[in-house]
Amino acid sequence: MKNKIAIIQGANLNLLGTREPAMYGNISLDELHQQLEKQFSEVQFSFFQSNSESEIIEFLHQANKNENGVVINAGGFSHTSIPIADAVASIKIPVISVHISNIYNREDYRHKDLVSEKCQGAIVGLGIAGYKMAVDCLLNDYLKKD
Repeated sequence: MKNKIAIIQGANLNLLGTREPAMYGNISLDELHQQLEKQFSEVQFSFFQSNSESEIIEFLHQANKNENGVVINAGGFSHTSIPIADAVASIKIPVISVHISNIYNREDYRHKDLVSEKCQGAIVGLGIAGYKMAVDCLLNDYLKKD
């Protein structure tokens, strides 16, 4: 039986590939998701992107019922959303946070990451490779079948 992993993309990540490519790269969100499916054929992915806090919270609640783990890049909500952080803290499945850019080399207000504080771990500043690392971590450290 395949592990089920949700990939949740937050605010403005629908613009991946065209938004500040020097910082975020040239790969679109769809291309990123296709790469993950190709790299991890043993995983059943659920991909979700929203610019709405409430939709992300609702998806996290559903993921808790339907998935084995979550990779989340909440985008700017990472620094402002207590409700998303609370949703992550309230679910029982493991959650790994990803930031494409190094938030600690950016504006001071980005240094506080409310969402990552509630996750099992965070991968920061390694570009889109961070998503692969997060899935690897879930599979090898949190979802490992004995």
